[in-house]
Amino acid sequence: MKRKGILIVVSGFSGAGKGTLVKKLVERYDNYALSISATTRQPRPGEEDGREYFFLKKEQFEQKIAENGLIEYACYCDNYYGTPREYVEQQLSEGRDVILEIEIQGALRIKEQYDDALLLFVMPPSAAELRRRLVGRGTEPEEVIEKRMRRAAEEAQGIGAYEYIVVNDDLETCVGQLHEIILAAHNTPVRNREFIENIRTELEGEK
Repeated sequence: MKRKGILIVVSGFSGAGKGTLVKKLVERYDNYALSISATTRQPRPGEEDGREYFFLKKEQFEQKIAENGLIEYACYCDNYYGTPREYVEQQLSEGRDVILEIEIQGALRIKEQYDDALLLFVMPPSAAELRRRLVGRGTEPEEVIEKRMRRAAEEAQGIGAYEYIVVNDDLETCVGQLHEIILAAHNTPVRNREFIENIRTELEGEK
């Protein structure tokens, strides 16, 4: 049976470490393809266009929306974020697991289109640790950090829509847990409908 790729949506509070976690996962295992999101926010120090994100002007982003070139998009902290469609579908067809690092609004839109998508939510050990990590980045003023903390409180209400949570306390342990969850997800009935239907057909023929 040919292994089909599955769509993996990784969400989490800003500052929970989901970006670092996903990066380590892709570096350690070779069957993952990381979907690069498009955004209208400004690059942070060290970020490059086409590596961390595709950095677009608002007009360019809205053109992609009009052309149905995005699987999902949402507005977060006054900026657009979205997932380009073509790359994702090509990788899935080649049997690779595609990771999307997006927020809750986008994750729910993905699930509407791909009911076999795997939704994972990355959490910090505590709210105090989340604040410490945001402050420790040193990239944003206090008012932005407060905005992100308020946003996290709102996002916490939607965690129940996800299949799994992963607490990012120790990074190396967390990477291993994430990989194991994804491996197990490949064996669920909802992600093996074609195989199950083929077996059913064959069994009917054996009667």
